[in-house]
Amino acid sequence: MDIDSAVAAIEERGRVLVGPYRAPANLSARTAGSIHDDATAQGLGFRGGTVAGSVHMQQFPPMLVRLFGHQWFETGVISTYFRNATMHGDRVRPFAEAASANTDAQVSIWMERDDQVRILEGTASTGRPAAPSYLDERLANLPPRGETRILAHVIAGLTTEVIPVRRADPARIERQLEAMTERLDWYDGPSPWGGPVINPGAAVGMFRAPEPLFNLNREGVVGLFGAIEIRHLSGPILRDRGYTCRGELLAVGETPKSEYIWYRSTLDDHGVDVAQMTMMLRFMKASSMLWAR
Repeated sequence: MDIDSAVAAIEERGRVLVGPYRAPANLSARTAGSIHDDATAQGLGFRGGTVAGSVHMQQFPPMLVRLFGHQWFETGVISTYFRNATMHGDRVRPFAEAASANTDAQVSIWMERDDQVRILEGTASTGRPAAPSYLDERLANLPPRGETRILAHVIAGLTTEVIPVRRADPARIERQLEAMTERLDWYDGPSPWGGPVINPGAAVGMFRAPEPLFNLNREGVVGLFGAIEIRHLSGPILRDRGYTCRGELLAVGETPKSEYIWYRSTLDDHGVDVAQMTMMLRFMKASSMLWAR
C-alpha cells in the first residue's frame, strides 16, 4: 500500500480522525501454553487466544503521518495502554484527535472494536511536547509495589549490558508484512530515508533483546503485554541495519489479577540513541502455583 493511499483512507469526523476497520491475525495461535493459544487463554478467562497489542499499534502510522508528516518516524512517539484483549479476526479501528499539528504536538489516540469496546488508549506526538506521554504519566503515578510472588526476586533499577540486535530474518519479515493490516510501501521498499523502515509495532521484538537479562525466572507463567511506548529519538529504525540494545528495569508491582514489570530499552547505532521502548509486561496470577490457594 502506498503511503498516500493509506493516509487518504483516514476520515475526519468533526475533531476526530478515524481509520478503517481491520481484522488483525493472531500470528502466535499455535504457541502452546501462551496467552495466544485458545486453550490457555480460555483457562484464564479470555474468549480465546489473544492478538498481541503490538499488532494493533501497526494500524496507527498512516494516521500519524497525516497528523505529523513523515518526520513522525524520526522524532515521533506512540504510547499505548491496553484495556481489552482481541481475538483473531476481531474488527478494530484506530482514532486520534484531529488537532493542529506542529513540531512539538501531542494528541490522544485510542482503538475500538466494532462493538465499541475500547481496546487501547494513549497518546501520540512528534518533537518534544511539554506534556508527558500517556505511559510517562502512568509511570509517575504507580501505586506501591504490593505483594509479588512470581516476581519476588526482581528488583527495580537493574540495568543490562549492551546486546547486539541482529538484522531480522528476511523470511520472518515477509511473514510479518503479509499479515500486517497497513503494509506501507516504506516497509519493504524505498522510503524518505533511503531503504525500508520498520513499523513501530513490528520493532517491538528488537527492543525485547535485553529482557532475558532481567532474570525473571517465570517458567510456566503466562504473560502478556500491558502497555508499549515506542519513542523515536533519532529515527527512523531502518529494517536492514544492525543495532545494539540496552535495558533498564523501572518498576515491579501487582494488580488483583497480575504481577507486572515496567522496563525501558534503547536501540543504539554506533553511539547514537535511535529509539526507545517502554514496556509493561503482565504475568497472570492464575497461571502460577505461587498464587494457588
